[in-house]
Amino acid sequence: MQNLFHLLVLLGALFGVAAAGRFVARLLRLPTVIGEIALSILLGPVLLHAFGPSTFAAVLPEDVTGLLKQIGEAGLVLFLVGIVHQLDHGTNGLRSKTVGRITLGSFVLPLLTGLVFAAWVLWLAPAEVRGTADVWALVMMLAVAMSVTAVPVLARIIEERKEELGRSGDLSMMASMLIDTPAWLLLAVALGLAAGGLSGVWIAFATIAVGGVLAFLGYRVLGRFDGLASTYPRIFAVVLGLVALGAGNGVHAMGLTSIFGAFLVGLMIPKGPAWERVVGLVCRTGRVFVPVFFVVAGMTLATGGIGALPWFGVVLAVVLGVVGKVGGGYLGSRWGGEDRLTSLKIGVLVNTRGLTEIVVLQVGYTAGLLTPGLFVALLVMALVTTTLTGPVIDLIDRRVLVGAR
Repeated sequence: MQNLFHLLVLLGALFGVAAAGRFVARLLRLPTVIGEIALSILLGPVLLHAFGPSTFAAVLPEDVTGLLKQIGEAGLVLFLVGIVHQLDHGTNGLRSKTVGRITLGSFVLPLLTGLVFAAWVLWLAPAEVRGTADVWALVMMLAVAMSVTAVPVLARIIEERKEELGRSGDLSMMASMLIDTPAWLLLAVALGLAAGGLSGVWIAFATIAVGGVLAFLGYRVLGRFDGLASTYPRIFAVVLGLVALGAGNGVHAMGLTSIFGAFLVGLMIPKGPAWERVVGLVCRTGRVFVPVFFVVAGMTLATGGIGALPWFGVVLAVVLGVVGKVGGGYLGSRWGGEDRLTSLKIGVLVNTRGLTEIVVLQVGYTAGLLTPGLFVALLVMALVTTTLTGPVIDLIDRRVLVGAR
């Protein structure tokens, strides 16, 4: 009973930290998720350094921390079900030559910059930064970390600036959604290699294949219940939430991250007004608990110890992250026939990493692929690149206005 009370008090405090982060972000005219992520992740290290290990252990005992980890991961799974369901790769987008070329540029060049970063990690970085992860798994992990784009945060930015972004917003969103699938598949390969070499990769792809078949069958079955879903959205939301959590646990048991379970369930749910409301309830419930996921990540870093922060690695990650995404998005857009201004805006927009990047990094850290130093370096890269999106778009617009006078 005492642990339950302790847990409830902690949850209330964590929700307060997340709200404070959103408030600060709004004051700075940044995406609210940036403030939420930054304060939530910093909470653990700040508590440890401010009050010492004994107070930290009293405030965040191991048994309560374990419960927080489960709550945070469950919240993330439920939230991602809604995000995946919102992704619409429609036939027009898939057939568009321009979108295809933007996608290639925004994915391939960042993959190459990830290989450059991996070369530094393997050959020049200190041993404590390199860690003991399998070489190919680590290389794949770093390539994925450089190549992802945060669709949830990008969608929020585009929604707030839809009129001024125009075509660049639509094209960058479609390209970012198309990037998701190969990025997650490469992450599955990295996790498979880390878990058991080539046999782990085969198990990972077999799990995804079986999950894909089940998702397709579920899609066909759920399509027959549109009327009931419209009448009883809360009941269907509870059922879908339990299915998502069960899928996440099942996929996790096969050596992958529970996030793949959320991905499959999100694909399984049909489109339509009835299901939009059901998925909205699931997504909003998960969104409430996502900050707990970030707090647990910060506590893991605090207790695990970062050691000497690889400052050169931080700078290199930020530079390569910007060059890969902005450069790749720009070159792909120009290749697709877009003008320079639209191409530059697309490059800046696909450089948004945010929530998706943090999830990928936490998966890699939990799997033992990323050391604390690498995690922090790439975390800084994710926050910096996402924070730059709005101000750089404003700068581009101001320069265009000045040039037009």
